[in-house]
Amino acid sequence: MDQRQVVSENYANPITCFFHVLFKAASLAFYILFSLFVKSFVIIFVITVLLAALDFWVVKNVSGRILVGLRWWNEIDDEGNSVWKFECLDGESLARMNKKDSWLFWWTLYLTAAAWIVLGIFSLIRLEADYLLVVGVCLSLSIANIVGFTKCNKDAKKNIQAFAQNALASRVTSSLQSAFGVI
Repeated sequence: MDQRQVVSENYANPITCFFHVLFKAASLAFYILFSLFVKSFVIIFVITVLLAALDFWVVKNVSGRILVGLRWWNEIDDEGNSVWKFECLDGESLARMNKKDSWLFWWTLYLTAAAWIVLGIFSLIRLEADYLLVVGVCLSLSIANIVGFTKCNKDAKKNIQAFAQNALASRVTSSLQSAFGVI
């Protein structure tokens, strides 16, 4: 291999990554800037929650599926119980997911929640209960995505392990059969 050729992995889905970050940054920036310079709580509440809801929807339905191959939803069954549903790509496809896309997805998911927690602490310190409501709604949406995707990721890892075990078992079985001449 030529030393001039540097192998570097770029984002496989730059547009999806852009919108994944855009709505998170927009809701945080709008909340911070408008709470500093504009004192209209109603405008801040409506637009910040709208941006956070757009972020929730984009992450849950678009960027989660494209960047990490995961999708989740929650249903209420006939008995009133909450049932989590998960979708993930097969083990082989998950193994081929772009590492930078995955890294961006998970880090921004957790950092956004951390930022809302910090803003909530500032609202408590300034004794602004109404702004704490905005932060609470946005933090709830962020945490819902974290919980959903974390559970979905654990389910996907179980599926990958099962796939790997089945592949290994079939490989060992076929090797033994060929070694002993069993058809």
